[in-house]
Amino acid sequence: MHHEYPYEAQIPILIEGKYETRTFTSDEDVWTVIRLLIEETEKHIKEGSNLYIAESVMAQLPFFSCGNIMINELAQKDISRFMYSRQFNISPYKGSYGEQPRKWVQKSFLLNNLIERQKAKAIKNVSTK
Repeated sequence: MHHEYPYEAQIPILIEGKYETRTFTSDEDVWTVIRLLIEETEKHIKEGSNLYIAESVMAQLPFFSCGNIMINELAQKDISRFMYSRQFNISPYKGSYGEQPRKWVQKSFLLNNLIERQKAKAIKNVSTK
């Protein structure tokens, strides 16, 4: 579902009290809704909700888009590099921690955080059954 443009889908955000149905003609249309989701999630976080932006977006993405839009070639490469370096306990780039690219350090913290939260969710689901 939602693999090819154009398509129509209802967005998971209340706008003026209703859920709009939009026509999506490009990745930019999807990113516009993703930015709205991020804004909404940030608002809830400021109000004290225990939400995470990445989880919120990924949970709602299937309602209006194909998840592959978020996983482009660069993202796949980053995930592979992260998993390889973690599995074999080697540095993803030459040098020590202080020599790693700043952006990579941020990405690796994000990926690790996502993985750990998914593990915790899985454990919680198993223990409640």
